[in-house]
Amino acid sequence: MLAINPQKGGLLALIVILLLFMGGRYLYLKPKFTSGEKPDDFGGILASGQPFRLSDLRGRYVLLDFWGSWCGPCRKENPLLVSLYDELRDKSYGDALGFEIVSVALEKSETSWRKAIAKDSLKWPYHLMDEGHFTGPVARQFGVREIPSKYLLSPEGMVLMVNPDISEIKSYLLEKEEK
Repeated sequence: MLAINPQKGGLLALIVILLLFMGGRYLYLKPKFTSGEKPDDFGGILASGQPFRLSDLRGRYVLLDFWGSWCGPCRKENPLLVSLYDELRDKSYGDALGFEIVSVALEKSETSWRKAIAKDSLKWPYHLMDEGHFTGPVARQFGVREIPSKYLLSPEGMVLMVNPDISEIKSYLLEKEEK
């Protein structure tokens, strides 16, 4: 008969529980879309008050950036996004009309959202507020369960990259630049 030392059995049970927790967390946080998929169109009202649809930007590379004014890592990353936008927005791409960022803020406070846009100098025109943190319609559509989350979309609206870092986006788009 196989005898298990109670101390070793407890350690084994702890390891199994930890592995199940990590696997469950991975599946829960896994993005809804993968490269090559085409998400449905969505829309809303921009911070400027203008109506917006993602399909308005067809023909351009689009970075969908899910963030929040209350999210420390998001706010820390915003200067990098501003630099990326400054460097790439006026470039010519062989297969696209340009590059845009669409910021989708998961917020409960419009005031906090607007203050964060101004304070962080987020100069691109496409700012949407998805009310309710992770329960807003756009966050649910994209399966966003943690922020920052990002999707780089092709000029046709296909997902090219999921949660790329800024340097990956920059490298990819600079390779596409028309010389």
